[in-house]
Amino acid sequence: MSSHAFPRDASDVAAFADRIRSGDRAALARAITFSESRRADHQAAARALVQELLPATGHAIRVGVTGVPGVGKSTTIDTLGSRLTAAGRKVAVLAVDPSSTRTGGSILGDKTRMQRLAMDRNAYVRPSPSAGTLGGVAAKTRESMLLAEAAGFDVILVETVGIGQSEITVADMTDVFLVLMLPGAGDELQGIKKGVLEIADIIAVNKADGDGAARAKSAAADYRGALRILSTQGGAWTPEVLTISGLADEGLDGLWARVEACRDARLRTGELAKRREGQQVRWMWTMVEARFRERLADDPRLAERVPELERDVASGALAPTLAADEIARVLGF
Repeated sequence: MSSHAFPRDASDVAAFADRIRSGDRAALARAITFSESRRADHQAAARALVQELLPATGHAIRVGVTGVPGVGKSTTIDTLGSRLTAAGRKVAVLAVDPSSTRTGGSILGDKTRMQRLAMDRNAYVRPSPSAGTLGGVAAKTRESMLLAEAAGFDVILVETVGIGQSEITVADMTDVFLVLMLPGAGDELQGIKKGVLEIADIIAVNKADGDGAARAKSAAADYRGALRILSTQGGAWTPEVLTISGLADEGLDGLWARVEACRDARLRTGELAKRREGQQVRWMWTMVEARFRERLADDPRLAERVPELERDVASGALAPTLAADEIARVLGF
């Protein structure tokens, strides 16, 4: 089988899986490409590979990272990831970018900004798919995460470069959820979504260097107060607030120590295992929903009828519930 082929039978799958387990980066990249492809044969190959590689997955610490534009996600990930690889860890950075459905994707800019990791043999930076629903993009990211783990990466950083629901989605595929904030919490605190604070495990106020140090310290105090009011997580870990500077490389050792402490606390109590079990089941249902959407989009019986229904619903001539009933009737549900 050539390096550019995709596995066509069980022996091909086994051979390709061996290459991934051995750390073959070309095989890993190709396998992720299979999972992102819209071709049925590529998707089937990706599913077979993930199944074959499942025993080699699950050992990595999975960390979600989010933050508003301009907060310094890429710089922080680049600096933190480089410190981790220098300490002997293997780091994979994956992205969930629902905005790419509109913009064509900007993650290549992020990859350019992560210059050290992009050149690091112990790191792997992978863009998200350039199109698809949030659920579809997230499903591909989950497959990429397992493939990277099987290839020996023991730290998976999942960055959400979109907004809104993507934050909850990333939190639901990781062990620890890190939210980066800017100094000067007054305005940010007014605008920050309650839901983000409720799912944050660690809040790191970035750019806490130079003239920003005092403002970052004040912001951290405000966020601690907000967490006491809003956080409803419970369980083995109480969310924490830290100050860091990704650009100046300050506070990142302490940040990673708290990430590991959060993961270890959940591991000791069995909460981590239950969390991952629930994530796997929800992933299954996400994939079921995605399959239904694909069937809906491709079903010739709906090709002409759906646009008519959409126009009637948009104009107010037809209730959405009746339109849904009509689609279900056409499909024989």
